[in-house]
Amino acid sequence: MTSLTNTIGPDAPAPAFTAVGGDVPDYFALLKPRVMALVIFTALVGMVVSQGHVPPAIGVISLLAIAVGAGASGCLNMWWDADIDAVMTRTAQRPIPAGRISSEEALGFGLFLSVASVLVLGLAANWLAAGLLAFTIVFYAVIYSMWLKRATAQNIVIGGAAGALPPVIGQAVVSGSVGIESLVLFAIIFIWTPPHFWALALIKAEEYARAGIPMMPNVAGPASTRRQIVWYSVFLAPLGLVPVALGFGGLLYAVIAVIGGVGMLAFSVRVLRNRTGDAEKRAAMGMFGFSILYLFALFSALLAEQSFGLFLPVTV
Repeated sequence: MTSLTNTIGPDAPAPAFTAVGGDVPDYFALLKPRVMALVIFTALVGMVVSQGHVPPAIGVISLLAIAVGAGASGCLNMWWDADIDAVMTRTAQRPIPAGRISSEEALGFGLFLSVASVLVLGLAANWLAAGLLAFTIVFYAVIYSMWLKRATAQNIVIGGAAGALPPVIGQAVVSGSVGIESLVLFAIIFIWTPPHFWALALIKAEEYARAGIPMMPNVAGPASTRRQIVWYSVFLAPLGLVPVALGFGGLLYAVIAVIGGVGMLAFSVRVLRNRTGDAEKRAAMGMFGFSILYLFALFSALLAEQSFGLFLPVTV
């Protein structure tokens, strides 16, 4: 188990992040665009599985507001985590630690977008959806980033709730309420998150240790992390079939859920068995990559069935 050496603790000198003139791409990078794309996608699926209808213009505005809210929380996360980003190779070139945007500018940008996105969603759709978006921003930026991430190895488990909420917000936009459909999608993303991120954490354990972040491999050890990846995958496989049981997932979805669930189990066992050297890295990266494909395929199937007339009920 890698020991945690916090090089950025209270006794370390505070790094200075002063901007040299950030441009539009730098500000866009603060929003974590890849995360924004996933949020738009999962929120859209939450909308299409809902029982209801929303005018296209309202739907588009709502999706943009949800995306901006997600970007705002990502910006606030980068503002708070600039010190640890500076000591990790995969994040050292982000706009704040690289000196292209100052911490103050990032904070102001994130706060402005947070307020604006919530207000726009409330005015365009309804205040339940806006309240859920506000909660998501606060949960990710404050509860996860400022507390959980540096306090507990369960940071990804608990913090995963923020990334799982977009389908719930999407359903609230359409129906003005939260239904079982979006709650099931929430649960799938929530259970998917730990094995997805822990696979990467197995490879990046030394960097997390250097940054003082208590990721599971650093605290519980790689062996325990591998076992937990398997157990989460075991639970995820049948959970992925719940939409079929509830009637809003059809035959296409069922086939992808079965194949994807078996794939997640197979990759998790591969991670469990390959524990050293290049084999460990290949297994972990394989799990990380396949988990992305799994979630994308699962939600794409729901989107295709509900939007393009491909829904075929599964009969037992």
